[in-house]
Amino acid sequence: MGHHSIQEVSHEKFEFQGKAKLIPIVLIVLGAVLAIIGSLQVKNNWDNVGHHAQTKDGVTHHESAPNHHIAHADDHHNLGHVEDTLKESHDETRAHETTNHNDQHTKADAHATVDHADEHHGPTWMTRVWANLLMNSYYFWLFAVAAIFFIAVNYVANAGWAVMLKRIMEAQSSYLLIGSILLIGIIIGAKDTLYHWVQYFHSPAAGNPDAAGYDRILESKSWLLNNTSLFFFIPFVTIVWILIRMKLRKNSLAEDQEKGLTMFKNSTRWSAGFIFFFAFSFSALSWLIIMSIDAHWYSTMFSVYNFAVSFVTGLSVMMVILQYLKITGKMTLVSDEVVHDLGKFMFAFCVFWAYIFLSQWLLIWYTNLPEETTYFADRLEGGYRTLFFVNLFMCFVAPFLVLMMRNAKRSPIVLLTAASVILIGHWIDMYLLIMPGTVGEHAGIGLLEIGTTISFFGIFAFTVLRSLSKANLYPINHPYVLESANHDVGP
Repeated sequence: MGHHSIQEVSHEKFEFQGKAKLIPIVLIVLGAVLAIIGSLQVKNNWDNVGHHAQTKDGVTHHESAPNHHIAHADDHHNLGHVEDTLKESHDETRAHETTNHNDQHTKADAHATVDHADEHHGPTWMTRVWANLLMNSYYFWLFAVAAIFFIAVNYVANAGWAVMLKRIMEAQSSYLLIGSILLIGIIIGAKDTLYHWVQYFHSPAAGNPDAAGYDRILESKSWLLNNTSLFFFIPFVTIVWILIRMKLRKNSLAEDQEKGLTMFKNSTRWSAGFIFFFAFSFSALSWLIIMSIDAHWYSTMFSVYNFAVSFVTGLSVMMVILQYLKITGKMTLVSDEVVHDLGKFMFAFCVFWAYIFLSQWLLIWYTNLPEETTYFADRLEGGYRTLFFVNLFMCFVAPFLVLMMRNAKRSPIVLLTAASVILIGHWIDMYLLIMPGTVGEHAGIGLLEIGTTISFFGIFAFTVLRSLSKANLYPINHPYVLESANHDVGP
């Protein structure tokens, strides 16, 4: 194929003005208005969605979304596991539960004891508001996390193909600061509402095996699930990430002013340290922020699953930004070959996400432990069942079938469509991670969910586009910039 050689990369700037600035601001305001209207609708309609106590087996009890995996256990023939847990804290009922665990009175006692341990009577309308804020703050934050990770990986791997996209990655990672502030603020504000373990560790039963409501499972996780983790560890990790991102950005801008390898080598060293720190810290954050919503459940693959979500969505956001810039007449030096390779990364990590999803599913299915299987059982019933399969289709099946074709990875329309499907699919994925463990059966997708997402999208777009305008769109003195500009994957 014909491919002319580029000998010099020119200066090019993005102007953050006019529609580029107005549209994100409008989205922020519009989303906030819709979210407020939606939250008022949820509040007004809450009595009609069945948040009152329900009667089962002739005994009135309350559903508790944060502890739903225990409350629903005997619906999935896991009552034996519930009884085993309850026997630890209720010696006086040990003999009765062991010999006659199918008796209706025993079921009623089990439910009543669990509700007593929860010390609250299920989610309120504010639970749904906080859950939406947490979901969107975490989801958009993952885009920035993926970008800074991708920058570091390219440095450590000495990769040259993606250098022309480096300023897009840097702009995308600029959301890390505002995103972390929003996420941490929401976590602190919502901790008593969304995290059952926070309520438990403030109850008289915490640390007292003889007390009613003592929870052996939560006690075993107290080394991680505590106030120190919330108020110190999460801010500490995000501050380290932000400082490293600022260092890499500073080096990148300095490189535009002076030639040589000094900044490149320094950034490579910082990137290597970041990747090492990231591997452990991201795992812990995903456990704390998301997995601890279902505090009695655990998965050894959960952090890898969250990383897969972060990276494939981060790549998709990069593709959207790149195509937007090309539509506006910018970044014309980014060849179809570079776009093609970015499309291949999107394809590869769609497959990777599906692999991790299936691996987690098979491990839990194979062991068949009640405390693990109930996680998927709750997502395969009621209003979540349809979304569960829509999630699989949009996150894997659709992009896999489209992006596996070579020409599709060179078509702007196809790539934008595939990226949009992936992003919407993983929004649903995030919805399924958070909502069943917080609001349970009271979840829904309405103005609250749509408005909150639009507003966060506006904040993200404003931050990224503003950062794009602060530097040249190409890192003109990067040692591999001409390699990227002349990148050719062959016919």
